Amino acid sequence: MDQPLQFPARQVAPGIDMLPAYMPVPGFGVLAANAFVIHAGEPVLVDTGLGALSGDFMTSLESVIDPAALRWIWITHADPDHVGNLAAVHAAAPNARIVTTYLGMGKMGLLGLPLDRVHLLNPGQRLDVGDRALMAVRPPTYDAPETTALFDPATRTLFSADGFGALLDKPAETAADVAPAALRDGMIGWAMVDAPWLSGLDGATFARSLAGLHDLSPDRVLSSHLPPAEGMLDRLTGNLSAALTAPPFEGPDQAALEAMMAQAA
Repeated sequence: MDQPLQFPARQVAPGIDMLPAYMPVPGFGVLAANAFVIHAGEPVLVDTGLGALSGDFMTSLESVIDPAALRWIWITHADPDHVGNLAAVHAAAPNARIVTTYLGMGKMGLLGLPLDRVHLLNPGQRLDVGDRALMAVRPPTYDAPETTALFDPATRTLFSADGFGALLDKPAETAADVAPAALRDGMIGWAMVDAPWLSGLDGATFARSLAGLHDLSPDRVLSSHLPPAEGMLDRLTGNLSAALTAPPFEGPDQAALEAMMAQAA
């Protein structure tokens, strides 16, 4: 894969559709870039995908819901792969509010994104979406301080933002389809890139943050950067814990970049 690709939308749980995409990471494989639609009493879009795939993303979204029916656009954080189509969705969903934190609002404002319908929500608070209340959660790993994951108690689903992501050799239908060793290595590799502060972190402190997720007892984890993981929380948290003792990530230098570009050409 040498360019980002939007894959067909599909149902990953009752009342939850995934809008999957993958992007190449030269020298490391591919990384999922997922958004999700929660068909609640007041429908919710979680993140807005890659701007480079704008047309395909909007087509994928329209295949599972009329954007005008959306009432909430939950932005887990303001990275480009999460707000890439926010302006387009905002225009197509005139009745939707944008869920973010105060810092997230500030960062989106700096990006020139629409802020006229913002709803601020902090970790631990809940959002009433008509037939349930979604809980904002601080994920165990993140690369942006405004990151807010969410837990849907009606489907027992944890939307973990960047947490539990993995660099993979190729796209996969589910996390269970990835060989256990490859999943572990891919998760550690992604964690070292996305959350380098994990290296050397006190294990007891990190274990407490993971315990909070176990207390929620989700049936599935839907990460922005991993195929859907059903009944795999113990394996995922174990893989993430292994990142505490992994060597810090050091990216390719200019010579390595030129070598990768030459190989790709």
